Amino acid sequence: MIGKIPLAWLQLKRDKTRLAVALAGIAFADILMFMQLGFRDSLYYSNVQFHTSLQGDIVLINNQSNALLAMKSFSQRRLYKALDLQAVKSVHPIYLDYTPWKNPLTGRSRNLLVIGMNPATNLLDLPGVQENFDKIKLPDIVLYDRSSRQEYGPIAANFIQGKTITAEVNTRKIKVGGLFTLGASFGADGNLITSDVNFLRIFFHRQRGLIDIGLIRLKPGTDTNVVAQSLKNYLPRDIKVLTKQEFIDYERHYWESGTAIGFIFTLGTIMGFIVGTVIVYQILYTEVADHLAEYATLKAIGYTQNYLLLVILQEALILAFLGYVPGFTITMFLYNQARAATLLPVFMGFGRAIMVLILTVLMCFISGTIAMRKLRSADPADIF
Repeated sequence: MIGKIPLAWLQLKRDKTRLAVALAGIAFADILMFMQLGFRDSLYYSNVQFHTSLQGDIVLINNQSNALLAMKSFSQRRLYKALDLQAVKSVHPIYLDYTPWKNPLTGRSRNLLVIGMNPATNLLDLPGVQENFDKIKLPDIVLYDRSSRQEYGPIAANFIQGKTITAEVNTRKIKVGGLFTLGASFGADGNLITSDVNFLRIFFHRQRGLIDIGLIRLKPGTDTNVVAQSLKNYLPRDIKVLTKQEFIDYERHYWESGTAIGFIFTLGTIMGFIVGTVIVYQILYTEVADHLAEYATLKAIGYTQNYLLLVILQEALILAFLGYVPGFTITMFLYNQARAATLLPVFMGFGRAIMVLILTVLMCFISGTIAMRKLRSADPADIF
């Protein structure tokens, strides 16, 4: 097979303009697939960052809660009831809600997510939280997510410069006491962390004791799945009991199936694959049509049909790899631009790079297989 590759390569490079068009088409299809998959994965990753950071084993939520942006409150008495189980070490209520943040410079409001918890225990494994956690014990002090979008104002930059940062959150004046890193998501462009007392001051309409998430820590050596099942049987049916991983999967499933966003990105990937297939087919079909007489001559002097078909498949394979390289390179640049513009975690993953490469090879092989039908019509008798 290796010995036959030069013929395929020589045919492809004979018309350099056509080769360039083919590689540009394949690169475009790869970029389209890379961007769709990149945004889709960043959607899933960014929306479970909070879930992943939780320092606990089991999570309780209202049975009617669908995702972090649509949480329903429930009584913390349900959470404290879990202490009846011997395997439970401690329980921790968490408040969540969205509210407008008024940009201190422009006065424009934009919603962000506020997380409230008891300042006695840090429940989030996030950079910047532990060293600043004691500050939220003070009245009207919050921690600001340095990865929030710029529409909220240059909060992080000014704070690092030592400036005092005050802002209005839900008509209440607050002060930034420290920075942490969580990151923007499709559900929230910015985030704040504060104490449960400060949370209820900001959300004065919220009733104390009606929480959004109940976090449970278990004693060392305890089987999480066994305790979770015991809690499901013990607690009322209006409470959903999830392990931490199930809580992550629950959120991810919502964005995959409960919204149109996951479907749109998947459809975009499929469309990129189809576009690339059509482009490569047109190139290979034209290549075969232009050399039909030569192929017929090769048949006449003894070359088999399978040999000629193999040449076409080799051309498809060469196009796949040569087109993938510029597509991958341009995608890396676009990922950097998208990450800077949206603050979403748009990164290239090894699995995604291999997946698109496989799709590219498959795309070109499908095109080559379809183009072979034209080759079958190369009859040696036509040249005499």
